[in-house]
Amino acid sequence: MNKVKLTQGELKRQRDLLKQYQRFLPTLQLKKQQIQMELNDQIHALEMHRDRLNKMALEITAWMGLLAESSITMNEIVIPRQVIMTSRNVAGVDIPVFDHVEFVKSDYDLFATPLWLDRAAQSFMHHIALLFHVEALRQGAELLRRELLTTTQRVNLFEKIKIPESQENIRRIKIFIGDQLANGIGRSKLVKRRTMEKQREVA
Repeated sequence: MNKVKLTQGELKRQRDLLKQYQRFLPTLQLKKQQIQMELNDQIHALEMHRDRLNKMALEITAWMGLLAESSITMNEIVIPRQVIMTSRNVAGVDIPVFDHVEFVKSDYDLFATPLWLDRAAQSFMHHIALLFHVEALRQGAELLRRELLTTTQRVNLFEKIKIPESQENIRRIKIFIGDQLANGIGRSKLVKRRTMEKQREVA
């Protein structure tokens, strides 16, 4: 058990601490709830986009056979230039949000390339964009998991340690001060009685 001064000043300090903990706890609990809800949404979106990515990978595989017969490769016409990301704040945590991918405009001879090449290029672009989207969701979920762990630890610290500790300290100080007061009154009565006895003896 922690050592605490058994004084009026410490009693006030412990009461102030208790009020502070009790004021902060609901805010932390709300933050924990918000992060948990957002994490659930993020995980759901991540699973959904991963499924889409797997389905799209099968479509890409179908194009690969045709590309093997072509003189042009996708690396020549599908070139990511910039990934545009934003961020969103969730209960004090900035999580990445995928916006879009900008691709280099490729110039190739429409007459010298097969008709399906445009559709294949679009599929590859969608696939690349989805890869970045999935990565943003994964990073966001990881950031939220870390913050949830930290917030849960703080909630537990307040609920299970700090608040009970302050309540116990207040109880101990009040008992001690009460005992001191009772002893003081007892001593005062004893002194008064002895003084009166002496006065009677003198009289």
